[in-house]
Amino acid sequence: VQLQASGGGLVQAGGSLRLSCAASGRTFSNYDMGWFRQAPGKEREFVAAIRWSGGSTYYADSVKGRFTISRDNAKNTIYLQMNSLKPEDTAVYYCAARPRGVITTLFYVSTYNYWGQGTQVTVSS
Repeated sequence: VQLQASGGGLVQAGGSLRLSCAASGRTFSNYDMGWFRQAPGKEREFVAAIRWSGGSTYYADSVKGRFTISRDNAKNTIYLQMNSLKPEDTAVYYCAARPRGVITTLFYVSTYNYWGQGTQVTVSS
């Protein structure tokens, strides 16, 4: 599956952005999807994930209550609505996919098979 992330940009602290990730090439509804981010000099970290059906969502503690992940299987797209942004949210954001039914946790980078190219989010103070 090919993934294309978009929607990043420069925003002031307290502002909002919505990221999108469009998928192509395979049956989108067969994949669990995740968002990760990587700040300069840091490892890539989990942000949010959503099961193939959209029935379950998961968030890192640092974004819980501020970010919302969703998916539209008819449009082969997932979204990350980011509110109350903070300077520490500044990073390149990546979407990722893995086949449904994988047992291992959704929180690990290594459990995903496919990655988008990343979109830059910069939050100014």
